[in-house]
Amino acid sequence: MTKVYVGKIVNTHGIKGELRLLSDFDYKERIFVSGSKIFIGTEYQKEIIKSYRRHKKFDMIELEGYQNINEVLAYVGKKVYCNREDLYLNQKEYLLEDLLHCHIIENRINYGEVTEIVYNNNNILLKVKYQNKFFYIPKQEYFIEKININEKKIYVNHVKGLIL
Repeated sequence: MTKVYVGKIVNTHGIKGELRLLSDFDYKERIFVSGSKIFIGTEYQKEIIKSYRRHKKFDMIELEGYQNINEVLAYVGKKVYCNREDLYLNQKEYLLEDLLHCHIIENRINYGEVTEIVYNNNNILLKVKYQNKFFYIPKQEYFIEKININEKKIYVNHVKGLIL
């Protein structure tokens, strides 16, 4: 089973063992529900979500079998993952990591391949390698016309102005 990065545990909240996560994951409503499996840390420690809520910019979760802060302190600073299969993505849905190695196409011209996904404050940028140089494309409708994950192609507009 393929593990997908969901977020990072940044702290605890209160004395009853609630965990505070930072996550910009697109499909939170499918993972952060009571009874869902998550995996924590590089060892992929399996846990079950007992409850979920939003608090300011954080996702707050409680795990089954934990009743106080001391039991969950070891999870602070660790990354959280889920099984890709648990997301039940339909054919039009994709994860950001699926954009890696997609070819950038504008007017039938290949402008390189996505090598990295960069999170820049509120923007997501696709880092593209083209002729031994790199340039960035914002993941916005103005630039991205269509994404075809099966063919590994991203059809774009206005890309020439982004190439250095």
